[in-house]
Amino acid sequence: MGSLNEVGELDGWRCWLCDEPVDPDMSVNDPRGPSIDSLTTKSKSKGKGKGDSTGFGEERLAHRACNTKKGAIAPVVAWSPDLFVVDPAPIVAVVERLQRKGGREIICRCPTEDDADAAADWFVDRLSRLLPELLVDTSVEPGGGQWMVAVMAGRR
Repeated sequence: MGSLNEVGELDGWRCWLCDEPVDPDMSVNDPRGPSIDSLTTKSKSKGKGKGDSTGFGEERLAHRACNTKKGAIAPVVAWSPDLFVVDPAPIVAVVERLQRKGGREIICRCPTEDDADAAADWFVDRLSRLLPELLVDTSVEPGGGQWMVAVMAGRR
């Protein structure tokens, strides 16, 4: 188990869930204070899994209010409120599937091509901090009077 400072330095003092800065000097009892989020999957908690099967690392920096409490609360990474997206896919589930299976997945629909381009750029940027080792490509495709944003697991 790493110290709070070690985990904070690795994550650049940003919460892995809300992507907001974490103040290392704030009280650990404050909801916006720093905490270590120890990730435990259901298979690990039952002793069936070996190693880290979440792909997000064993320990990540989180605000105390964002902390998943060793997997007791499902992690949720929210889409930016600045984006105009329809039916956005849950980001954590998409990332886990892409990492496990690879392939391609539609992550949202947008009314205009500009909105879709903005959503695709934001998604790639967000994943670069959420899971830096996962390489992804995005594409924006027209369909049914709307624009769909697809993400593909990149090739190494």
